[in-house]
Amino acid sequence: MKLKLKETVVFALLGTVMFVSKLAMEALPNIHLLATLIITYTVVYRYKAIYPITVFILLEGIVSGFTLWWIPYLYIWQILWAVTLLLPKNMKPKVAIPVYMVTAAMHGFLYGTLYAPFQALAFGMDFKGTLAWIAAGFPFDITHGISNFFCALLVIPLAKSLRRAEKH
Repeated sequence: MKLKLKETVVFALLGTVMFVSKLAMEALPNIHLLATLIITYTVVYRYKAIYPITVFILLEGIVSGFTLWWIPYLYIWQILWAVTLLLPKNMKPKVAIPVYMVTAAMHGFLYGTLYAPFQALAFGMDFKGTLAWIAAGFPFDITHGISNFFCALLVIPLAKSLRRAEKH
């Protein structure tokens, strides 16, 4: 996919919005707008939403370091993007809102489980150790899922705003 200059600038800005929003909310562990923004960008830009997601991931690595914790970012956020792409395109808001809320919540609830395969490979964990690692992080995943659920109420208004901005 070849990008126009305007798209390049917009996607760089949207990826930066993801990064700054996460940074601004770091005092609240596992509470952020990332799932909401990924779903919103995917609803509006479809396949091209991978660009701002990639900008966000690269900014995370540049600022916080390209260390072991960063590697799962190369697939965890793309899973949410791919799942969102599989959702019907033109859902009515009455249907879309709960669908987006549940999608975001499930990603949050499953975050530790999605992270676990890399953790197991990187640290040589067996299946039992991997399950213990997932269980130990589950309270954080609960917070993540619940906050994602409520934050996803913003998907429809944010998508409308992005579409309106695209027209200008």
